[in-house]
Amino acid sequence: MRPRRWSPPTASARAKRTTSEVPLPPLRLLPLPAPGPEDVVVDHDGMLLTGVADGRVLRGDPVTGEWRTVADTGGRPLGLEPCPDGSILCCDSRRGLLRIGPAGDVEVLVGEVGGVALNFASNVARDDDGTIYFSASTRRYDLEHYLGDLLEHSGTGRLFRLRPDGTLDTLLDGLDFANGVVLAPDRASVVVAQTAGYCVTRYWLTGPKAGTSEPLIANLPGFPDNMALGSDGLLWVSLPTGRNPLLDRLLPLPGVLRQLTWLLPERARPTPRPTVWALALSWDGEIVHDRQGDHDDFRFVTSAVEHDGTVYLGSLTAGAVAAFEL
Repeated sequence: MRPRRWSPPTASARAKRTTSEVPLPPLRLLPLPAPGPEDVVVDHDGMLLTGVADGRVLRGDPVTGEWRTVADTGGRPLGLEPCPDGSILCCDSRRGLLRIGPAGDVEVLVGEVGGVALNFASNVARDDDGTIYFSASTRRYDLEHYLGDLLEHSGTGRLFRLRPDGTLDTLLDGLDFANGVVLAPDRASVVVAQTAGYCVTRYWLTGPKAGTSEPLIANLPGFPDNMALGSDGLLWVSLPTGRNPLLDRLLPLPGVLRQLTWLLPERARPTPRPTVWALALSWDGEIVHDRQGDHDDFRFVTSAVEHDGTVYLGSLTAGAVAAFEL
């Protein structure tokens, strides 16, 4: 562990609450054949897509809850993006950026960057011209040890652009655990969640600010994870857990304290508090919807997407996809 000192912004009053002002509606669970639907998206036919812990990508009916296997990546699928031709883009934390064909064949689009294996590909978005934007959370840790990166605060996350001709550009480097990626509806910018930075960053693609970045929203009350563009035009952001006061106290202090913390038994380290939490943002960075609560059988929300008034939730640990009516 090589801890990097960072002074987090002062936590807001919202960060200290565990429920939203508008109550979380009742959840409907769609059980899965395997656990860990880390990202959930809606395809062009209104069906659900998710990747699970055993390496499979599944397509499910949101009404009947029936699931079928689309492909097996041979790794750990995370972020997904359906394409108009029936293929699926997939960020696999072990294999890199993949394309899954309509017949279930798996092709590696980006497996290394600069001669180094791509580590922890996380989330992906695609423009109509075939340009792909995707994130890699960290150079330092794998999915199984992601908490180590949050404690170290390595700042080694990246945002990439893969052009249709195969050219790979690094748009942003030094991100604090890069995660969800969404292309703005007007195609003028792309946003990326910085989980360990409690923020969502906008990178401008066109206009007078092209090539620069700025916060879309900062000092979030929790750790932002995957994001999605809803059919309502809003940016939906999942928050697996709220801010951790112990971690916030440790981050500005000498790194040796975090090195010692990492050596402690897991129960003694800063750990996520189980919750169900999703936000929806306008493209001006205003919070439009805030829904948080508890559920006995579903928690640790790592993705949220709205479709026709229903919000679908994924989780790194749960054995189901959850849904609630907005």
